[in-house]
Amino acid sequence: MIVNYSTKELELLARIMRAEALNEGNLGMLMVGNVVVNRTIADCLTFKNIRTITDAIYQKNQFVGTTSSLFQSSPTTNEKNLAKRVLIGEYYHPATNALWFYAPPSGTNCKSTWYDQRLAGSYKGHCFYEPNEGECKEIH
Repeated sequence: MIVNYSTKELELLARIMRAEALNEGNLGMLMVGNVVVNRTIADCLTFKNIRTITDAIYQKNQFVGTTSSLFQSSPTTNEKNLAKRVLIGEYYHPATNALWFYAPPSGTNCKSTWYDQRLAGSYKGHCFYEPNEGECKEIH
């Protein structure tokens, strides 16, 4: 286990993974989970006071999925299993060291940097961004 979590937080993680990336399948949801977990372990940048899954998901102005109807309902067994996989340390490129992601408008490509962070890569409709090497030692 990478971070401590409660049953409620496991379900919360599963719900945000679904709300942010349901259309991108299991792998897309796993990558969103990687970003959430990275934010709980990274003691840097705007994540210095983020220590739990709950803190990461409800950090102000971070995950638009928290306002989605997909976030409101209980997670499925599959979604909870995906969340468990992320919480025990499974990582998927390009989200391995990512702290941010976004979905660019349809028909446009990922920007090479986003909020001064470099592009780690993309998967389907999401672009993943990681801090510069040495900036967040907990995730590099």
